[in-house]
Amino acid sequence: MLHLLYILAFTILALIAVSNLIRNLLMFSRERDRTYPARSPQNSQGSYSASPRSVPHPELLDTAGNIIKDPLLVIRSISVEDARQQLDALYESSPGYKGENQEEA
Repeated sequence: MLHLLYILAFTILALIAVSNLIRNLLMFSRERDRTYPARSPQNSQGSYSASPRSVPHPELLDTAGNIIKDPLLVIRSISVEDARQQLDALYESSPGYKGENQEEA
């Protein structure tokens, strides 16, 4: 009998979790399409003027405040040998590198 109670309790918890997941997905999809009013100084009536303008996320802006049109992540595939050469060059240019001849001093 106790096993059935556990199964019922975990089933209810699973249903609550799935319903919350679906509700959050729907809320985020609605929020993505929503436009936010731009904040401006108060006018003489004491209310903010609202213009239906979309405000982009700060990471999508460059240092001048313009929207970035370029892709944010570009993955370039290189061969294993090229990667090894680049890592070796970084290692050899590091301040603690002594070279192969000076290792046994």
